[in-house]
Amino acid sequence: MDRALSRARNPLLLLALLTTAMTDAPGSTDDEKGQWQRQAARVTITRDSWGIPHIRGRSDADAVFGMMYAQGEDDFSRIEANYLTALGRTAEADGEDAIWGDLRQRLFVDPDELKAQYAASPAWLRTLMQAWADGLNYYLATHPQTRPRVLTRFEPWMALSFTEGSIGGDIERISLSDLKTFYGEPTPPTGEELGMIPREPSGSNGIVIAPRLTANRRALLLINPHTSFYFRSEAQVTSAEGLNAYGASTWGQFFVYQGFNAKAGWMHTSSTVDNVDEFAETVTRGSGGFFYRYGSERRSIASRTITLRFRKADGTTGERNFTTYRTHHGPIVAEKSGRWIATALMWKPLPALEQSYLRTKATDLAGYLKIAELKANSSNDTLFADSKGEFAFLMPQYMPIRSDRFDYTKPVDGSDPATDWHGLHTLASLPSVLNPRVGWAHNTNDWPWSAAGPDSPKAANYPRYMDQIGGNARGVHADLLLTGKTGWTPEKLRAAAFDPYLPAFASLVPGLVKAWSDLPPRDPRKRALAAPIALLKDWDRRWGYDSTATSLAVYWGDQLWSEVGSFAQAERLNVPDYIATRVTSDAKLAALTAAMNQLTYDFGSWRTPWKEINRFQRLDDRIAPHFDDRRASVPVPFTSAQWGSLASFGAKPWPGTKRYYGTSGNSFVAVVEFGPRVKAMAVMAGGQSGDARSLHFADQVTRYADGRLRPVYFYPEELSAHVERRYHPGN
Repeated sequence: MDRALSRARNPLLLLALLTTAMTDAPGSTDDEKGQWQRQAARVTITRDSWGIPHIRGRSDADAVFGMMYAQGEDDFSRIEANYLTALGRTAEADGEDAIWGDLRQRLFVDPDELKAQYAASPAWLRTLMQAWADGLNYYLATHPQTRPRVLTRFEPWMALSFTEGSIGGDIERISLSDLKTFYGEPTPPTGEELGMIPREPSGSNGIVIAPRLTANRRALLLINPHTSFYFRSEAQVTSAEGLNAYGASTWGQFFVYQGFNAKAGWMHTSSTVDNVDEFAETVTRGSGGFFYRYGSERRSIASRTITLRFRKADGTTGERNFTTYRTHHGPIVAEKSGRWIATALMWKPLPALEQSYLRTKATDLAGYLKIAELKANSSNDTLFADSKGEFAFLMPQYMPIRSDRFDYTKPVDGSDPATDWHGLHTLASLPSVLNPRVGWAHNTNDWPWSAAGPDSPKAANYPRYMDQIGGNARGVHADLLLTGKTGWTPEKLRAAAFDPYLPAFASLVPGLVKAWSDLPPRDPRKRALAAPIALLKDWDRRWGYDSTATSLAVYWGDQLWSEVGSFAQAERLNVPDYIATRVTSDAKLAALTAAMNQLTYDFGSWRTPWKEINRFQRLDDRIAPHFDDRRASVPVPFTSAQWGSLASFGAKPWPGTKRYYGTSGNSFVAVVEFGPRVKAMAVMAGGQSGDARSLHFADQVTRYADGRLRPVYFYPEELSAHVERRYHPGN
């Protein structure tokens, strides 16, 4: 049938072939199904030898239709999971325990409001949202074996619920424990919320290098998102209307989130800006309900009832009603020290979706900045490069103007009008860097003050809220790799992205060695720890498959992390910085003993090579990760980003395992060279498909572990020699 479709010239014959695969879709009409079939005939999906779809449509809407159909083929369950989260409907699939995450989402996401925004959106965007819904519904209609858990039909307005592609949106910063406590279920903070349980740094790496520093005189871009594995799909989306974007898209979204077109590329990293704020409200209760103080005013607190559905254990559906509250600052999410806490954040679904899509068609820096004037990007720093040789580090464009007298990293007094937001910063007033003389820029989820070496913005010139976290070890690592270097090639940039140096341990190990050296000669720890101290002292601070020092250092660091992580979080310090400046010598030595004991207990010796511990395993297509030491896995040499590894592998032991298994970190890596023709190479965690029966379920694992990127087939003539199959949606 594939061959018949590809050779069909008669549109009626093509529709007949497609119709044979069609089944009744819930809520669909005959006219709708006919429209889907006609649109499918205008779309061609070409799968390359890695299973990556290259989608071609006559119009942008056709390309979006095909993109969503292809995503459905690859991993519909993750598409549905993302939209259950975005719409606040996860409990309908997972049960009542998930209802609190739904409530948090629904404090902002109102389906009726989204429907109204959809109706008011520009015609071109409505067309794309309709194509988005049609592509997913057509996939379901032609794949009756796929059984959605909840979402049996997609409506175009739903696309507005999920418009920003980064992992863990702004809404997810709100503590679920605090939310549950306020809305009727007292719940202590979790170990992860307190920082007691190690939380792998989320975020990414991005590097841009100017043509004058490269061997080929062409700009280079490193795209290296650190997300949970299998969070994004790789694809190329092309139309006759000028769309031609390649890269990583979050499952269920119809724009390339981190990628490039023929002329320009963009890499988003999670920013350290402070633009999600808490306001402590002074609340009283009166005959008309609740009130809050604002200056000399006594304002009413708005309330509304949110009804949430959940799946019961017997498969039936239950409901819970919540009366929720909000002030002009935002919804009430907690109570602290007797005051209600309102959260203010960006919630601009329509311009956010416009900006996310339009920037994929920008062909130079000026065009990208024009789109950025929509100011609907709140959480992303951006590294940008184009074929003209221009490059930039850009801050999030949604930046509220506030008084620098207040510390917005903590709840501010909502009764004081001076704490309010006062509009948004202009792009020119942000600490971005355009074409710096140093010839490079980077971001590793660190502050902007080291984005471009000596040409970086100066913190003293900007409000404190432009950064809330500071620097990190990956930023130190990037500086070391970039400073003073020339002759860059795509391969050299790829090698830099997998450079094994661990700067956090370079600063931490000397302190441990000194703690041991300072012990009195007769202290029993002097002899007991001599061998492990010697191993770490002589170590070159580089990860490697056969490195036993890497194993010991990581176990030592993880032990301290579990002990002091909550204190580091309270002081807003990175864990390595806290260990270096706050942890006593005795505590450092005790953690080393604990690390040795744990390694010996788990693996028989504290001299265990890293490759025996740190593993990649993908057993099936379940979204919740699970692992088994008895089943096959692949060693991974790089470590957590916490220790300064640019290549990140967020791994830990899981229930029933001794080995560390990764679930986040490097998820997609690409190196792009811009010139008369764009040239790229890439790799993704696992593979393109979420189907465990597919050849592309885990076919990139060894390349992923070794950092061996594969060629990207961007142009048709490059793709032609690597075609696995070519077809129309519905075939």
